[in-house]
Amino acid sequence: MGLTSAAQAGTSALTVPTRILLLLLLLVGCRPTPEPTFPTTPQIMTAGPDEHSYARAAEVRVRHFGLSLEVDFATRTLLGVITLAVERADARAPLRLDTRALDISRVEIARAPAALQIESTHLAAVEALWSPARWNLGAVDEHLGQGLAVELEGDVDLVRITYRTAPEASGLQWLAPAQTADRTQPFLYSQSQAIHARSWFPCQDSPGIRATYDAVVRVPPNVRALMSADPFETGTAGTYGFEMRQAIPAYLVALAVGRLEFAAIGDRTGVWAEPSILATATHEFADMERMLVAVEGLYGPYRWGRYDVLVLPPAFPFGGMENPKLTFATPTIIAGDRSLVSLIAHELAHSWSGNLVTNATWADLWLNEGFTVYLERRIIESLFGRERADMDAVLGRQDLAEAFAELGADDQHLRLALGGRNPDDGLSDVAYEKGALLLLALEESYGRKAFDPFLLAWFEDHAFGSVTTAEFEAFAAKHLLGQPRLPNKPAIDLGAWLDKPGLPSDSPVPRAEAFERIDGVVGPFVRGELAAAGLPTAKWTPQQWLHFLRALPKETDVARLRALDERFALTDSGNQEILAQWLEISVRHDYRAADAALERFLARVGRRKFLMPLYGALLEAGRGDEARRIFARARPGYHPITQSSLDTLLGGRKK
Repeated sequence: MGLTSAAQAGTSALTVPTRILLLLLLLVGCRPTPEPTFPTTPQIMTAGPDEHSYARAAEVRVRHFGLSLEVDFATRTLLGVITLAVERADARAPLRLDTRALDISRVEIARAPAALQIESTHLAAVEALWSPARWNLGAVDEHLGQGLAVELEGDVDLVRITYRTAPEASGLQWLAPAQTADRTQPFLYSQSQAIHARSWFPCQDSPGIRATYDAVVRVPPNVRALMSADPFETGTAGTYGFEMRQAIPAYLVALAVGRLEFAAIGDRTGVWAEPSILATATHEFADMERMLVAVEGLYGPYRWGRYDVLVLPPAFPFGGMENPKLTFATPTIIAGDRSLVSLIAHELAHSWSGNLVTNATWADLWLNEGFTVYLERRIIESLFGRERADMDAVLGRQDLAEAFAELGADDQHLRLALGGRNPDDGLSDVAYEKGALLLLALEESYGRKAFDPFLLAWFEDHAFGSVTTAEFEAFAAKHLLGQPRLPNKPAIDLGAWLDKPGLPSDSPVPRAEAFERIDGVVGPFVRGELAAAGLPTAKWTPQQWLHFLRALPKETDVARLRALDERFALTDSGNQEILAQWLEISVRHDYRAADAALERFLARVGRRKFLMPLYGALLEAGRGDEARRIFARARPGYHPITQSSLDTLLGGRKK
């Protein structure tokens, strides 16, 4: 068909002059084509094999796509042209894509030029003989958006779609200069997981479908574009080029535009940030290269070339997002003492578990997140010692207990049932912490000498592929479960871990001696036998402070909290994890001296991990009107994902 697959890694063979010529073709416009006929009344479309995608890759699969994007901050939209190269196993089947709230103005089809080699061409600038396509959008689904079906005639293998995003696209956040660190230029960033990529480009938006891509992004003056891909020079001011030659799922395609500068940390690692915070972020993340070396020593080579981190404004809804080559990170992990960099270890670990080997559907999310939490703690242990890793594990077990208390039995399974639901509903500590505990149970039963080679083989055998829980069961049965267990260690019942609520009775119980020493002073402090000034805090780490605060019982007197605050200035803590925990405790114990700090925090920070418990605590404390008042003021600054979650929690809007 004139196309070659680009699933393998590689770099473009185009010379700079050739690239510039292709870009000029793109910028001046391709040959005019007749206006297409607009689609008929939307049809009812059904999801494909992945219940959260309309794609049917077994019939027609996107192997590579080229994006041309123009960023318009005035209208908060992207004007896009996407060119998709497809492989057709069923000559009669249409190309089925996912979209959400996209304004599609034109759909065209073409036969690729005979000499076209995808792995050495930027598809965003390819010239072909385009003709109008027959196409149709499906009816709007609350969770899935709209399916897009494009009829493919003859030996067509290229599809080109011209579209514009909606200002409220669920996968994009547009920030005014006042919402950034430098307060000088606007900012845009994407968040495509789980199924939000479809809100900013038409795609086969399933984690089980991988493609390579290239992109050209045009931006206004005084800002630059970054993507989850390798950059190339375009030779045109304000125009940035990118190419991703390793096949990835759509949710790992990422875009950011803002006033950004770079600082190197190691040969393969570095930090992007706004100029005013670049030095601070670079100091905070100084161990990135060491982390990379540590995980390579355990689970094989890093296959993505560079590993950089982009520090986003505080509205970012998550701690981090593992976009390949370029992790997006919240500034709330910058504590000044590198105490919260386990999040960087987590996102780096995703380069193996999640990006290299990906869950095939969102019902298998634990294969991404549970594996990654386990790897994260092995990295932390390697760099900072077993005690630090053990403290993180105990805190994670506490988070899991809270999740179990809030979730129904079916959502406590590792193998989830998400049919008819938003896949974001599966994003809980069950996938993260219960998944990590399962791997820890396997490690403890078989020993690291057996378990580490097993994990290495898992990554090697499934590299650049998407996997299901059933495939993990079969792989474990063949390569691990038949090996001798360590003395007095139990057999692991995978079925109980995967398909039953809660934890098996013989599941690991993480312990941290540093926390046990903390437990010894909580009771005397609460009873008034030990003053705040007498607490042995001189060498407490942030993890120990978190454990202490979580251990305070419900009956803790407000006077005790006031004494803590006066002694340790917790309401003014610069560690965002400690501050968020303290503010939640203050709400639950009616310590009103922290109210002003709470309102400032909720107005400034958009991280869901902090916002959901804080707003929830206000509701439980009978302060719902206050919560809704604060939310009404803060909502415009939150990411659409955060807005949706809080709309549901606070009952203000339909999710």
